[in-house]
Amino acid sequence: MNKTPKKQQNEFAEEKEKFQKQEESNPKEETDEVELLKEQVKREQEKYFRALADMENFRKRTQKERVDTTRFAIENTLAEFLGPLDSFENALSFACRSSEEIQTWAKGFEMILTQFRDVLANYKVTPFQSEGSTFDPHLHEVIEMEETEQYEEGTIIQEFVKGYKCNDRVLRPASVKIAKAIAQNKEKKISTENNQGDN
Repeated sequence: MNKTPKKQQNEFAEEKEKFQKQEESNPKEETDEVELLKEQVKREQEKYFRALADMENFRKRTQKERVDTTRFAIENTLAEFLGPLDSFENALSFACRSSEEIQTWAKGFEMILTQFRDVLANYKVTPFQSEGSTFDPHLHEVIEMEETEQYEEGTIIQEFVKGYKCNDRVLRPASVKIAKAIAQNKEKKISTENNQGDN
């Protein structure tokens, strides 16, 4: 059965309307899909940049650990030389009281000692002065205490072993004798302070 032109026209109009509706709905779907893809790309970029930052932090941390390990190894090795250096200095301090021949030998050893000190100075290893300063537990190790009125309590009155620093780090604390207040004076001071507090 043949369709009349009018019927065909109606079907064509319906198809056209359907197609237009689809076309109208498609841009919205496409826009949604594009937005989803953009968000996904943004998320992936953030993940990438986070991974990149983590990698950079890991590289810096590893490099710092390597530098610190090398520095501590060098400092520990240099610290091992300080004992023999002390012995060397002590032995040479007696040379001035010896015969001329020994003093001549001592001059040669003093030059060697100077070379040792230069090597330590190249690595920024320097001795620090303790005598006359106030006791600091980070810099000093107390070997002996002496009751005295001549010095304030906690003042270092003698240095037995020289202390050394490497940059700001203490390589070896100084072994020292510190002043201690005489017991009677201490008791008097406490009682005087208590009496003053009561008044």
